[in-house]
Amino acid sequence: MRSGLSRSDIQDRIKELVQALFSNIPSGVGSHRKDLKLSKDDERKVLRNGARWAVENGFGSEEDLYHIEENGCIEGADPDRVSEKAMERGRAQLGTLGSGNHFVEVGYVAEVFDESIAKAMGLWKDQVTITVHTGSRGLGHQVCDDYIRVMMDASKKYGIELPDPQLCCAPVNSDEGRRYLEAMASAANFAFTNRQMITHWVRETFEQVFKKSQKELGLELIYDVCHNIAKIETHLVNGERKRLCVHRKGATRAFPPNHPEIPEKYRLIGQPVLIPGDMGRCSYVLVGTERAMKETFGSTCHGAGRVLSRHQAIKAAKGRSIGKELEDKGIIVKGASRETLVEEIPDAYKDVTDVVNVVDNAGISKKVVKLVPMGVIKG
Repeated sequence: MRSGLSRSDIQDRIKELVQALFSNIPSGVGSHRKDLKLSKDDERKVLRNGARWAVENGFGSEEDLYHIEENGCIEGADPDRVSEKAMERGRAQLGTLGSGNHFVEVGYVAEVFDESIAKAMGLWKDQVTITVHTGSRGLGHQVCDDYIRVMMDASKKYGIELPDPQLCCAPVNSDEGRRYLEAMASAANFAFTNRQMITHWVRETFEQVFKKSQKELGLELIYDVCHNIAKIETHLVNGERKRLCVHRKGATRAFPPNHPEIPEKYRLIGQPVLIPGDMGRCSYVLVGTERAMKETFGSTCHGAGRVLSRHQAIKAAKGRSIGKELEDKGIIVKGASRETLVEEIPDAYKDVTDVVNVVDNAGISKKVVKLVPMGVIKG
């Protein structure tokens, strides 16, 4: 999200802002909002309708939907393909920030690489931005667990040899394949709704802290994009247009200018691409390219990637005060637990600048702006 605020407007209030965000957005394992009671019927509507359900229930505006991949709803979702256990796990977790590398980050535009594209997105130097990274919570995790068992059986049934059991699969048009895609679309719609509700509470929090309306604060959604998802798309293969199932794991969509599936507002510049780093360095906004369509099925990476496992990160952080280290760098961090902060130390990740320079130089995404964090809440 972008705002109409500059870095100097919030510099002296960042601690207050981070504390308010942490209070208003439930974070971490098992978190839930006490004031939101989702009925079984409403949960089914969430899985079928995605972010539109949130907007129709007062969480954000119609304008937001135009700036979400697939307008915040993947077609073909079928709640009947989602187990009761998954539904139960999701019911209390809608509108919450997951644990691990999930976050809400308040930052500012530290560098502009392409003025005209930045302007088209409404971005300018020193402007305050907000990034939300979270997904389908326990519901999505359970859908994955449930269908791994289905896919293990399907791999044997269809005579598919697996170099690794984690690659268990089924033909896309098989009964198992179709059921999984319908369940996965349901989980993706839950994730769109989850982020839309958090976006609404971010806006309310800024209103609360700065005593101004959302309109006065200029809090507008630039883009919401998926990662870790399979999408049915049309691509050119050996000169022939084909319908494909494109799996993006650890990857995100990067469609080029003039692609019909990106918002009209961005048709001339290409789809916005978000590549976050760690809580101590920076993140980037880029745009998709024609080269990505030719070489990577319209895809790029979705983050910096770990260099230390969570266990290794805990060892590396022993005896250190991670919150103090980050505060000394001008970054205020609030986590649901000390363990989360320790597992997510900046040293646990590759330097996102190196990663982004690779995708930029490879021509599969084009750098637009660099965002530097000022305040972060972690699940």
